Amino acid sequence: MFQGGVAHAAPHSGYDDAGPQVRAMQDDDTQNPGFLWVQQGETLWTEAAGSRATSCATCHGPVTAMRGVAARYPAFNPATATPITLAQRINHCRTEHQGATRLPPESDALLALSTLVAVQSRGLPLAIDDTGPLRPFIAAGETFFRTRQGQLNLACATCHEERAGHHLGGALIPEGHANGYPQYRLEWQKLGSFPRRLRACMLGVRAEPLPADAPDATNIELYLAVRARGLTVETPAVRP
Repeated sequence: MFQGGVAHAAPHSGYDDAGPQVRAMQDDDTQNPGFLWVQQGETLWTEAAGSRATSCATCHGPVTAMRGVAARYPAFNPATATPITLAQRINHCRTEHQGATRLPPESDALLALSTLVAVQSRGLPLAIDDTGPLRPFIAAGETFFRTRQGQLNLACATCHEERAGHHLGGALIPEGHANGYPQYRLEWQKLGSFPRRLRACMLGVRAEPLPADAPDATNIELYLAVRARGLTVETPAVRP
């Protein structure tokens, strides 16, 4: 059952809702399990792939040059006139510039490269441009966030806005910000992407889950990045 909670005027990171042991795990890079994927990403960054035998470093140089990039994603892709997530951009680079195959969603390789790029922006504020061509997609993401669905007839906003800070079955309900993905979740015992968490929520309300690259999944990730303005990139975050 729901119990009393605390509302916050400004965006409230899930880090602040976690217990001291979880926060300590995130704070210490030597104890944060997400850094196992960061290390894998460092290897992949300089590894030649595809028919062109090029690596990420061939075009971008050292990965430190990626600082600030993740804070701007999802971003507008002029080639398709739609938003694109960081993971989708990595796969685009593979197919268009390396002549390589796409990495499967939720694969360790895609999570590793996504996390490696994102960790370069750790501590930087989210900086999504909501004044240009992304505006209709942000609106679509908000509509999804507020639309009730599934057999339980619940919207994302029902839990993560109306009931944020309350408790459900003994667990604190967070505001649902996506500023730490890919993130390591103790319940998964693994690093995972935002689309994986979204699918878990949809299954929880007994709705049909979205494929990882579905436009609605990208739109809500985009909306949540705007909604979380004021927070910083925490990748790889650690959550219960």
